[in-house]
Amino acid sequence: MSELDLSAIGYAARQLEAGELVAFPTETVYGLGADAENPAAVAKIYAAKGRPSNHPVIVHLAPGADIGYWTTEVPEQARQLIDAFWPGPLTLILKRAAHIPDAVSGGQDSVGVRCPSHPVAQALLRAFKGGKGGVAAPSANKFGHVSPTTAQHVRDEFASDADQDKAGPLACVLDGGQSDVGIESTIVDLTRMATHGPVLLRPGHISASDIARVIGIEPKQPDAAAPRASGTLEAHYAPSTPVALVLSKDLADTVVSLSAHGKSVSIICHSAGGAFQAAHPKAVLRLPATPDGYAYDLYAALRSADAVHADIILVEAPPVEPAWQGVNDRLRRAAYDSSGILSRLLNTTDRTN
Repeated sequence: MSELDLSAIGYAARQLEAGELVAFPTETVYGLGADAENPAAVAKIYAAKGRPSNHPVIVHLAPGADIGYWTTEVPEQARQLIDAFWPGPLTLILKRAAHIPDAVSGGQDSVGVRCPSHPVAQALLRAFKGGKGGVAAPSANKFGHVSPTTAQHVRDEFASDADQDKAGPLACVLDGGQSDVGIESTIVDLTRMATHGPVLLRPGHISASDIARVIGIEPKQPDAAAPRASGTLEAHYAPSTPVALVLSKDLADTVVSLSAHGKSVSIICHSAGGAFQAAHPKAVLRLPATPDGYAYDLYAALRSADAVHADIILVEAPPVEPAWQGVNDRLRRAAYDSSGILSRLLNTTDRTN
């Protein structure tokens, strides 16, 4: 579809109103959407993704929507952040209004809301219920997998059929090109301002320092009592192939060592180094050495590296700087279940020789 195919957008809005699932682009990643006020429709999201029912989803609102409809309280800091960053990649966690089904919040008394900036997402939200509804939409992928940043990623994830606008349990897939940001929205909890102040639940394109400049308070790190939020489990955003982060200075030697032990490797790097080429990796994907450029390409790179079915994906660790916090957060979670994989691959081979 073209970027603003109003016929396709109108059809998608009607499908949402009928309780069906629709995938649509946002500036962060593609979302798997359902009517946020229809618990049966939201349940379809959980079933399609294989998502735990206590893991909340984010409600997407049209520009200018009445945020007060969704929450019992909108703190001044929320108004300031909305004025500064909406539409855009910022999700606010606020106290959930009693009439909003708890299906979207995983049973909590809070709700995550955001207003996306992608023109297709905005057109869909304006068409859905005349712009007065909310679309619950986690990323359009199976739970824990790499998030999609193109419509084809969504189709690949949900076993597309011959209809290129449809994928598995989804009524349709709106194609708005590749997502501009490439990683999920920043999530800030504002439900406990009196006792805890703002809490950064998930870093993203909008940084903690960006938030502090607007509200005058640096958001804290999550504590044990913080609300559950989308994409904050320790293991997340992971391809099927194990992932290991390797320092730049160790990358070439690690590739050579794995090759010598008969292990195949895919590499995601950002530096100009290339000594590992002699070890014949199955794939080498070089990403931009800037945080925004790297984030834009990250999920597509993880999917491409996964597709060659190597024994391991080695990721050259990005810089440990505030601007890279969102990228490093996603990579840490992608590699979480692969902890110790390098030593296991090498030691296993050693024991068989």
